[in-house]
Amino acid sequence: MHPLLVRIIDTPQFQRLRFIKQLGGAYFVYPGASHNRFEHSIGVAHLAGELVKVLARRQPELQVNHRDILCVQMAGLCHDLGHAPFSHLFDGQFISEMRKDVKWKHEDASIMLFEHMIFSNNLDLQSYGLVLPVDVDFIKELIYGPERDDASEGSEWPYKGRSQEKSFLYEIVANKRTGIDVDKWDYFARDSYHLGIRNNFDYQRILKYARVCEVDKMKVICFRDKVAGDLYNMFYTRNTLHRRAYQHKVVNIIESMITEAMVLADPHIQISGSGGEQYRMSTAIDDMEAYTKLTDSIFEQILNSSKPELKEAQTILNNIINRNLYKCIGQTQAEEGKTIKREEIANLKAEVVTALPSERDVKLEAKDLIVNVIPMNYGMKEKNPINNVRFYCKNDPDKAVKIRREQVSQILPERFSEQLIQAYCKKTDNESVQAARRLFAQWCTTRKLPKPRDHDDIDPASMLEPAQE
Repeated sequence: MHPLLVRIIDTPQFQRLRFIKQLGGAYFVYPGASHNRFEHSIGVAHLAGELVKVLARRQPELQVNHRDILCVQMAGLCHDLGHAPFSHLFDGQFISEMRKDVKWKHEDASIMLFEHMIFSNNLDLQSYGLVLPVDVDFIKELIYGPERDDASEGSEWPYKGRSQEKSFLYEIVANKRTGIDVDKWDYFARDSYHLGIRNNFDYQRILKYARVCEVDKMKVICFRDKVAGDLYNMFYTRNTLHRRAYQHKVVNIIESMITEAMVLADPHIQISGSGGEQYRMSTAIDDMEAYTKLTDSIFEQILNSSKPELKEAQTILNNIINRNLYKCIGQTQAEEGKTIKREEIANLKAEVVTALPSERDVKLEAKDLIVNVIPMNYGMKEKNPINNVRFYCKNDPDKAVKIRREQVSQILPERFSEQLIQAYCKKTDNESVQAARRLFAQWCTTRKLPKPRDHDDIDPASMLEPAQE
C-alpha cells in the first residue's frame, strides 16, 4: 500500500469500518459472514490499483501517471467510508423511513466523510504529489460520479477532475456505464468466501483481457471478445448472491426488525457532534463528527441501555437474539406486465389483509404485516448490461465492437429483471401465521401472481369457510 493509503487507513474515520458488517443482518443467518467494510475497502483499493496499473503498462500511450494511479486507489479505499450501522440497512431502510424529505445515500456520506477526514487529520495531500483541488475533485467524482448526470447525453464533459482523454479512469471503481468495476470483483470473491457460496467468476481472467479503446470520441475500457461469456457469468453471480444471501427471506426479516428497533430508539439516542451539539441517529448524517460514531455497536447500545424509553426497541432486539422472528408467509414474483408500481407498495399490506371475504375473522390488521417488493436484476434494471460493453478482437485490438447476446450463447437469459415479493407476519402464534398465509395466497390469486411454492398445503376452498368461534 502507498504511504498515503496507509495514512488514510490509520484515521478514525476509516477505522470505524472495522465495526460495520459488510452484509448487515446476513450475519444472523450466515455465521461465516462476519467480515466488515474495512477489509472490503482495502481489497477494492488493491484491485483498483491492479486494474489501472495493468492499463498503464499495457498501453503507455494512455499517459497514466502516478497521480492518476494514486487517486484511483484512494477512491477505491474511500468509496464505502459513508456506510453506517448494518451497511445498506441504514440508508436503504432507516434513513428512508426517518428522513422522507431528504434524498440521501451512503455515497453522499462517503464524500462528506472523505472531506472531513482530510481536514480533521491534517492530511497534507500535496506532500504526496497530489494537486489541489483538482485531484480531490477527481477522487470524489470516482466515488460518486459527476455533479451533473448528463455524461451519457452527448453534452459537454461533466467531470472536473480529469479531461475526456482519461474518461476510462472513471470506469474502474464505480462504473456507471456498464457496471463492471473492481468494487464488484472484490465483494463477489469476499462475500462468496465468507457465505460459503461457490464463486464461479474469475476477475483475474477479465483483468488479463482489459484494454482501452475509443468509442464515440470517448476512451472506454473494453474486453477481449472471448470473455463475453465470463461477463454474463459475472452478472449472474451478482444475481445469485442477491437471491441466496442479500435478499434471503430471513435476512430481510431480521433487517426489518433491526430497522423497527432503530426507528423506535431514534428519539432517545444522543450522539455528540461538532461543538458538543447532540444528534440523533437520523440527524447524524448532517454532522460528520457525529456520523463517525455510528457503527453496528448501536445494536448493543440499545439492547443494554437502562433507559425505560428504549424498552420497546429492546424487546424487538431481544426477539432477534432469542430467534423469535417474524414469520415469512410467502414469496412470489411478478410476471412481465404485472409488476408492482412504486406508488402501489404502501397499500399492499392493506390489500393482503382484505384479500379474503369480510365475513372471515382473521384477526389481522395491515400493521401486522410486512410486504417487501424487491427488484432483482443484472444491475441495470430491465436492460442487458452487456449491451453497454464494448469488446475487441485479437486481429484488431484497437477497434471496439458490440457483441449481441445470441452471438455468445443461445441459452443466455432473455429477461434481465424481475420483482420478488416477500410477505411476513409480525404475529408469531400459529393461528395468525396460518391466517396470514391464506391471505397472502388469495392475494396472489387475485393479483394473478404465481402461487407461493410452499403454499401447496393450502386448499383454496378453505379460504371461503366461515371462521370457527
